[in-house]
Amino acid sequence: MMAYDRWANNRLIKAAQQLDSARLARDLNSSFSSVHQTLLHIVWAEELWLERWHGHSFMPSLDPTAFSTVQSLHHHFEEVHARQRHFLEVLEAGADDQRIGYVNFRGQRWEYSLAQMVQHLVTHSAYHRGQLATMLRQLGVVPPTTDYLVYVDEQTSAGA
Repeated sequence: MMAYDRWANNRLIKAAQQLDSARLARDLNSSFSSVHQTLLHIVWAEELWLERWHGHSFMPSLDPTAFSTVQSLHHHFEEVHARQRHFLEVLEAGADDQRIGYVNFRGQRWEYSLAQMVQHLVTHSAYHRGQLATMLRQLGVVPPTTDYLVYVDEQTSAGA
């Protein structure tokens, strides 16, 4: 699922690269105001969950000025995705059932299995990618499909 998540995020980032800085930052009155803010939130959440997998509860918001371009966001996505891949590749068998605790931003303690956290991360990113698709349409960009089965078909074709 994480490979699918990376694939889908990359497709939306590529589509967002068609936007100039004014359209990237345009307030579209969504959960997050703009394409830029939505991409920033997705990569921040992906990194937050990675930190939680490592047992760290808190991570400050990302500075929007440090990631003001789609290219800088893409670079940060790639760094986070590489760290996610490494974390998951070195897991021992059965580690996905491992329970991991963290404290949320309200000071509440929660505990879930790694598998549940990964599923949450993928679902969270998919939710916001849907918002991005709508935002891109509003800005005149045809969004790419990010359907899971399209990903499966592409992977099958690439392996054949």
